[in-house]
Amino acid sequence: MLNKYPLWKYALIALILCVSFIYAAPNLYPDDPAIQISGNSTALEVSEADLQRAASALEQAGIQVKLTELSQRSGLIRLHKQDDQLPAKEVVRKSLGDNYVVALNLAQNTPQWLRSLGASPMKLGLDLSGGVHFLLEVDMEKAIEARLKVLDSEVKSVLRKERVRYRTLPAIENGIQLGFDDNDSANKARSLLRKEFSDFEQQLIERNDKPILQLSMTQAKLVEIREYSIKQNLTTVRNRVNELGVAEPLVQRQGANRIVVELPGVQDTAEAKRILGKTANLEFRLAAMHDAPRATTEMFAFREEGRPPVALERSLIITGDQVTDAQASFDEKGTPQVNIKLDSRGGDLMNRATRNNIDRSMAVIFIEQRPVTRYVRQLVDGVEQEVAIQSFKEEKRIISLATIQSALGSQFRITGLRGPGESSELALLLRAGGLAAPMYFAEERTIGPSLGAENIQLGVTAALYGFIFVAAFMLLVYKLFGVFATVALGLNMVNLVAMMSILGATLTLPGIAGVVLTMGMAVDANVLIFSRIREEIANGASVQRAISEGFDKAFSAIIDGNLTTLLVGLILFAIGTGPIKGFAVTLSLGIITSMFTAVFVTRAMVNLVYGARDVKKLWI
Repeated sequence: MLNKYPLWKYALIALILCVSFIYAAPNLYPDDPAIQISGNSTALEVSEADLQRAASALEQAGIQVKLTELSQRSGLIRLHKQDDQLPAKEVVRKSLGDNYVVALNLAQNTPQWLRSLGASPMKLGLDLSGGVHFLLEVDMEKAIEARLKVLDSEVKSVLRKERVRYRTLPAIENGIQLGFDDNDSANKARSLLRKEFSDFEQQLIERNDKPILQLSMTQAKLVEIREYSIKQNLTTVRNRVNELGVAEPLVQRQGANRIVVELPGVQDTAEAKRILGKTANLEFRLAAMHDAPRATTEMFAFREEGRPPVALERSLIITGDQVTDAQASFDEKGTPQVNIKLDSRGGDLMNRATRNNIDRSMAVIFIEQRPVTRYVRQLVDGVEQEVAIQSFKEEKRIISLATIQSALGSQFRITGLRGPGESSELALLLRAGGLAAPMYFAEERTIGPSLGAENIQLGVTAALYGFIFVAAFMLLVYKLFGVFATVALGLNMVNLVAMMSILGATLTLPGIAGVVLTMGMAVDANVLIFSRIREEIANGASVQRAISEGFDKAFSAIIDGNLTTLLVGLILFAIGTGPIKGFAVTLSLGIITSMFTAVFVTRAMVNLVYGARDVKKLWI
């Protein structure tokens, strides 16, 4: 029968529309300004007492608290006004101290029943929601120093293996030096190291009638280390930001040794610095021998209280930047552990160090950056105020000290962690990659929405006016069929918002332009269909035949037009950046949703009104 859908097709269309309304609904609930409180480490959980202490401090400071919530490891304090966020953060930070991270946040107001279905509002880009901007500077000298430590260990290992006696001397600029008792030993060492280490320039000198071999890195090797350091840190920062779920971040290199990071939706500089500055790196060292010279050893404390410090060798076996994979798991006793995989070079170094030191102890040192806040009195706009100065202190502590039972390779495990939370975090950060060199925050600032709330509202208003004018045109030209097109256009907007929310796509201001363009694309399909129906009626076809032919014959033209536009959208997304991607996302998704609403939803409404009826005249 003409113009009659089977029942299952009506049910399918209704189901899709219901799902769209459900997943678009969270965008109707604006977020609350809030303060997020979490422990500085995964071992520290926020308690109800901590949350109440923070809320009491806010009440005493005259800041009204809307609601407090306690999750598994963190606490959330909802506020009534966004202007209260910054002063509230300082009040809470002072009341709780440096063991807690206090960050600004926007807390969702989505009802629980929607959240239980996985529904959440759209993410907003940097231009709409604001964020933070960092300029990170990589310490190239530390990168060279770290590489020299590893090379120093390798050089000495080769000499020990060949039984060449040497004396450890202070390092020189971009190199190391070794002392020998006689020229024969020095020449033998020189010959051995020339084969193994081609990146060193060798120079044999005498001091106090004793030969000294100086090994300096070549200029090409120094350039290679610097280039590797900036690339490795860039990859690590990008991986950490991606693993921690920041939407649409900008991470790119600037100059020879700097990295620019912009994080949309992150309002608090301290929280973002914690994300980027979380080192969670590792060092593997052998325990020092009892008769080892003090100049070759270094004392380290354990993380657990009550255990005495241990002397370890200054030379490193490997570091965390040679880890290729790390997965958290549990051992046979049910205690947390991290399974480590090393690259080929790291595996060789680990095997060489352990097979020659059976029955000696090896320590795993956990390195992390701990925040330190101090308050100073400064003049701000001519008024003396107490200002928080945030800095970070590197802390190295032993998490595991075990006896080497057999030679290790590129795969082994780390134990001694405080809990499954810490093992998961350590695995995540090691998996993201270690820092090849320390980074300093050369510049940092909080970015407000670059367009401002007023311009965002103007963008939404422009979209609304676009909808009204398109709807008015369709009603004026196509009468009742214009009503069908307008309803379909409204449903298309609901579908588009729902798809962006489900997929986690980020809405930017160019994205709003893509939404407006989608409206024109959506009704364009209806214009083709309705014009074709008019032509069929003018050619003498019956009403039912004209409707059927109009939809069927216009379908191929609609497919061709929308596919070419979709192809352009996909190309823009593939090769574009920033605003171009935002425009391409909404345009591409809008084309997909408009194909559904303009063709199938519109025809369903037309079929319900005109299907199986003896109609002599159409309102079109």
